Amino acid sequence: MTTSKRKPYKTYTKEFKQEAVCMMRESDRPAADIARELGIRRNQLYKWAQQLDAAGEGAFKGRGRPNTADQSELSKLKSENERLREELEILKKAAAYFARDLK
Repeated sequence: MTTSKRKPYKTYTKEFKQEAVCMMRESDRPAADIARELGIRRNQLYKWAQQLDAAGEGAFKGRGRPNTADQSELSKLKSENERLREELEILKKAAAYFARDLK
């Protein structure tokens, strides 16, 4: 039994995505034909159009989803941040309690 490695995701530039959406909107050809010509899935073309409508010039920043290592580090940092906020609240309450006793 051989294990086949999955092909890496193909990445496209912001300009390519914008041009693809422009072709889809300005052409009288079906989106499926345009997608086939560009070598992408039709659903991807619709997704890019949706992202462009939602974010305008801010669309297509970065390089897709964060990888799992980045995601797990982000999760750890968020939970640590939450824990530190809770500890800070406890310390604030303790400081207020002891300051009241000094009066």
